[in-house]
Amino acid sequence: MASTQVSKKTSLKTKKKSFSSFDLKTAFKQLGLEKLKPWTVEAQGIQPSEFYYQTLKRLEKFDLRSNERSKELLIDLILQETIQDFELKIWKGASLESDSTSGEVDYLLTKDRDYLEAPLLCVIEAKKDDFEQGLAQCLVEMQACQWSNQQIDRDVDTFGIVSNGSTWEFYKLTTEGIAYGTLPFSIGDIALVLGLLHQIMSLCQFSIRC
Repeated sequence: MASTQVSKKTSLKTKKKSFSSFDLKTAFKQLGLEKLKPWTVEAQGIQPSEFYYQTLKRLEKFDLRSNERSKELLIDLILQETIQDFELKIWKGASLESDSTSGEVDYLLTKDRDYLEAPLLCVIEAKKDDFEQGLAQCLVEMQACQWSNQQIDRDVDTFGIVSNGSTWEFYKLTTEGIAYGTLPFSIGDIALVLGLLHQIMSLCQFSIRC
């Protein structure tokens, strides 16, 4: 009986909280935050390619509004416009965990190689329209990335993005535990969104070269 009780106690202690179970309040408390600091990302607009416009035209035949999975079609297209310029790889539905949290992330950016390994640089949450819940998950996922990086002695800033395809918000978690966030940006100015993504990916690439 005593052995069983010890086993149950150990199980309770080691159970990890899923990313999706966090709301904004519990996410802030998890990171020891009270508020985000404003973040202005310096970026120049980048005009999208002809491929972007052609694919966007084809996507008009798809429902891009009803759920998160349909939103990913547009997010995928926009990410394709910038990722090719960098030595980075995007993993979709990747498993991620820290000492206290775990779950799957919609998108995870790492160094470009055929296996998933730290340093983990940026997480992207695709949300239908619930940006508050997206931010909550993004924060704890950025923290999990930092924890994974620290296990291999790589202490670097991590980045996060929350998007429904049409609107994009960008975040940064520094090695000092300070979190920054931008204003929302619309693909009505797609050149600016691409410029911001390019800058975030530039920062990610700098981290893997440090």
